[in-house]
Amino acid sequence: MIWKPYPLAAIGIAMMSAPIIAHAKIYISVEQAQKILLPNKALSKTPIIITDDLQEKMRVASSIRHPFQGDRIWRASDGSWLVIDEVVGKHEMITYAVAINPNGSISGIEILEYVESYGYEVSEAQWRKQFIGKTANDPIKLNQDIQNIGGATLSCKHLTDGVKRVAVLYELALKNTSSPSAQTQTIKAK
Repeated sequence: MIWKPYPLAAIGIAMMSAPIIAHAKIYISVEQAQKILLPNKALSKTPIIITDDLQEKMRVASSIRHPFQGDRIWRASDGSWLVIDEVVGKHEMITYAVAINPNGSISGIEILEYVESYGYEVSEAQWRKQFIGKTANDPIKLNQDIQNIGGATLSCKHLTDGVKRVAVLYELALKNTSSPSAQTQTIKAK
């Protein structure tokens, strides 16, 4: 008897042995986020030192344990801010930008990079619009003042907590920062 492989079995074996890979999706760059969130404004890179005390206050307010990096902060001459942050989605990091008005209210958020297989709906404008106008004094909590998306619960929660962290950063550290110095790096939207 001559052995013949069953075609569907071969496909099944091939599918089981193929690795499951989450593909990174880069939506926009930092420069594109700046143009979208703070159009026609010159931004000066304004890195700050995140002390252990500040890190702890931000962690308590937002419940995010991943350390905040203080080197991705820009300020506009009108007092607006652009902050780039990262949070864990379900397993992988989500990179996002938050624009803050001079009065501390959120003027918008953009997703820069999303690496998860599920939950990408957080990049949809309708969901992100919920943050506009929020300040550190607002709850900025999932299922309180921010609606959840079914199938994207962890991404929604962690991004919501991340935006809260950035709002608290503004309130505790950026709000009283003097205007950008001539020594900082400046970029201009075209």
